Amino acid sequence: MKSTSSLLLFTLFISLLLKTSEGTSLTYNVAAHERACFYAWADKPGEKVAFYFAVQSGGSFDIDYVVTDPRNRIVLNGERERQGDYIFTANYVGEYSFCFANDMSTFAEKLVDFEISIENEPRAELPPSKGIQPEHTSSMEESLLRLSSSLSTVSRTQKYFRTRENRNFSTVKSTENRIFWFALLESMLIVGMAAVQVFVLKTFFNTTKRGHV
Repeated sequence: MKSTSSLLLFTLFISLLLKTSEGTSLTYNVAAHERACFYAWADKPGEKVAFYFAVQSGGSFDIDYVVTDPRNRIVLNGERERQGDYIFTANYVGEYSFCFANDMSTFAEKLVDFEISIENEPRAELPPSKGIQPEHTSSMEESLLRLSSSLSTVSRTQKYFRTRENRNFSTVKSTENRIFWFALLESMLIVGMAAVQVFVLKTFFNTTKRGHV
C-alpha cells in the first residue's frame, strides 16, 4: 500500500514536470535607437504565454516594450519600464511578437534579460490503482500544484534579486567612476593652482629686483 502510494506520487510529480511547454530565456543588448523583436509560436488557442523581462544595466534601467498577437493587435505594452512579469492567454494560433525599443536613449545601451514561454498543461491521466481512493489522488495533485507554484515563486524571486544585484553593481561602478574622475580633476586643479601661484610669486620677485636695479 505504501509503495503503491509512493509510486503514484512519483508518477504525478513526473507528469507535472513533463508538462508541455516551450520557452526561450535570453539576454540581449539593445543599442541606442534600436528596436529588437523576438517571436514565439502558439499552436492552438487557449495556451498560456508567460513573458518576463528586466533591464540589467544601461541608462536609467528602463525600456519600452510591446507585445502583439498574430493579427498585429497589441496585447501588452509599456514605456520606460524597468521590469515586468506577465501571463496572458493566446486566443489565436500564430506568431506572437515581443519587441523592445530603446528610442529614448541617445547613446546608452540597455542590457535586457527576458524569458518567453508558451505552455499548455493538460491534466494528467493516471491509471487506476488498487487501494487508492480518488480523494487521495486529488489531494496529492493539489499538493504537487502547490509545490509547483512555490517553485515558480522561488524562481521569480531569484530573478528579482539577480536584477537588484546587477543594478546595484552598476550603480556602485558608476559611483566609483565619478569619484575617480572627480578626484583626478581636483588633483589637476590643485596642481594648476600651485603652478599659477609659483608663477605669480616668481614674476613678483623678478619685478621687485628690476625696480631696485
